[in-house]
Amino acid sequence: MKRLSAAGVTRGLVVFGALLAFPFVFPQGWLVNMAFFTVMFAGLAQAWNLLGGYSGYISLGHVAFFGLGAYSEAILFSHAGIGSSGLWPFFALPAVGLAVALVSVPIGWVAFRTRQMTFAIVTLTLLFVAQTLAFNLHGITHGSQGISTPGPPFSPYERPFYLAVLAIFALATLLSWHVRGDKLGLMLFAIRDDEDKARGVGVPATAVKVLTFALSVGLTAMIGAVWAYYIGFIYPQFAVDPLVMIGSILPVFLGGIGTLWGPVLGAFILVPAQQWLAYQYGASELYLIAYAAVFLVIILLLPRGILPSLQDIAARRRDRRTAPAASASAPAREVAT
Repeated sequence: MKRLSAAGVTRGLVVFGALLAFPFVFPQGWLVNMAFFTVMFAGLAQAWNLLGGYSGYISLGHVAFFGLGAYSEAILFSHAGIGSSGLWPFFALPAVGLAVALVSVPIGWVAFRTRQMTFAIVTLTLLFVAQTLAFNLHGITHGSQGISTPGPPFSPYERPFYLAVLAIFALATLLSWHVRGDKLGLMLFAIRDDEDKARGVGVPATAVKVLTFALSVGLTAMIGAVWAYYIGFIYPQFAVDPLVMIGSILPVFLGGIGTLWGPVLGAFILVPAQQWLAYQYGASELYLIAYAAVFLVIILLLPRGILPSLQDIAARRRDRRTAPAASASAPAREVAT
C-alpha cells in the first residue's frame, strides 16, 4: 500500500480545509450554491476517473446511476414515507450508494464483455434506458410530472447540502488515492496498458473491472441523491441528463485523466467558468460557445491535460538544466581515463 507523504498530507489538508471553511467564511447563498455544484462535479469527475482513468474503459452511462441515486432518494422519502425531512435523507446516502453498487454488478458484468468503443456505446445506451424508464414508470417516478423530495428546514439552506457533497467528494478522493497505491490500482493500470497481457500474468480482469465499476457508480449515486434532495423536485430529463455526463467527463480530460488531482483541478476551472458564462450570456446562449472555446484552447495548448502537461514542461526544463552539466563533465572524465 502506498504510504502517506508529508507533502501529500499537507496538500490534502489545505484543499479540504479550505473547502470545509468556505461556506462559513463566505455564507452568501449564491456563492455556496456555486460551490455546491463545483464540488458536486468534482466528486462526479473523481468517481468517473476511478474507472475511466485507471482502467481505460470510457463509460458514457454513469449519469444513469446518478439518476438512479436521485430517484432512490426521492422515492424512499416521498413514496415510502421513511423518516422525514432534515438530516434523515443524508443518513440514507450510504445505503443508496451500496444498493446502486450492487445493482450495477450484473450490468457491469455484461457490459465488460465488450471493450473500447463498443463498451462506450453499450454504456451510452444505459443513459437512454434509464431516462425512458423514468418517463414511463408513472406509478414510481410520476413520469414527466416529476417527483418531489421532502422540504428541508435548514437555514441557511445551502450549507448542509454543500457539506454532504463535500464529504462524498472527500471519500471519492481518498478512495482514488488508496486504489492508486493498492494492488487493485496496479491491476487496473495493467488492464489499461494491455489487458491481454494482464490476463496472461494472472490478473482477474473481469472481477477487477466489475468491482471498480461498482465503486465508481456507487459514489455517483450518492452524489445524485444529495442533488435530488437539494433541488427538491426532479424530472427525468434532468435526473438523467447527458449534460451531467459531459460535466463529469470533461474535467477529467482537462485536468489530466488517470491522475489524482487532475479531475479536481478540471472541475474547479470548468464549473465556475460555466456558471459565470451562463450568468453573463445565458439569455443568448452564447455562453455555450464561450464555454466550449475555453475548453478547446486549453486542450490545444495542453493536450494531455493540465497536470501531465505541466509535469512534462517541468521535466523538459530539468533536462535542459542538467544537459550542460553532463556535457561539461564528459571531457573531465575522458582526461581522467
